[in-house]
Amino acid sequence: MSILITGASSGIGLSIAQHYANQGRQVIACGRNQQKLENAFSNQDSVTTLSFDVSSKDQVLASSRQVEQLDMLILNAGDCEYFDQVIPFDSEKFERIIQVNLLSLGYCLEAFLHKLLPGGQLVIVSSSAVIVPFPKAQAYGASKAACSYLAKSLSVDLHDQLIDVTLVEPGFVKTPLTDKNNFDMPFLVSAEKATAVITKGIAQRKSLIRFPNSLMLMLHMLALLPLSLLAKILNRK
Repeated sequence: MSILITGASSGIGLSIAQHYANQGRQVIACGRNQQKLENAFSNQDSVTTLSFDVSSKDQVLASSRQVEQLDMLILNAGDCEYFDQVIPFDSEKFERIIQVNLLSLGYCLEAFLHKLLPGGQLVIVSSSAVIVPFPKAQAYGASKAACSYLAKSLSVDLHDQLIDVTLVEPGFVKTPLTDKNNFDMPFLVSAEKATAVITKGIAQRKSLIRFPNSLMLMLHMLALLPLSLLAKILNRK
């Protein structure tokens, strides 16, 4: 089985790539930094590394020429930046996050989706941030909400082509990205725990993977509140 994973040089992507490599799967681990990829997978004979920036359409399309057929495509690469304030609104930061988290999906889909074999699986990693509108997360939340819609829409059109789509909306996972956060992250899980849940759900070909359950319950309860009350709760330090 051939599996391509973006954002595989750190965090969830790295952990998932190592999981499949340890199973003897043929993994194509993708990331921006070739040296980091080589260091991460130096002892994994079943891993091929491919270096490109997902936010560069030219780089994505050029790199795709090195890939033939795929059984699974995992689009995991992404970034997060929060707004210190929304007035004045930082449109450059907004554009940057939309580019990395959303437009890059379009580039990767153009480059790799047609390489998926019938019976294959497309996995898109979004975020549980789509459930509740968090403060300071306008760019990240909007990009991930669009990712989730994209995955659901693709699942409809790919159904007749025998390609399953799995949408992953994790809670807080300890990664280099979340290590930068200066706020409490309830029910934080390790990348290894996240990998166990995600890969189990992928194997079951689930359409939606959300975890941890305690956080999901809390977020769904918050989502039921009027926005005025929700704003007061979420703006508390």
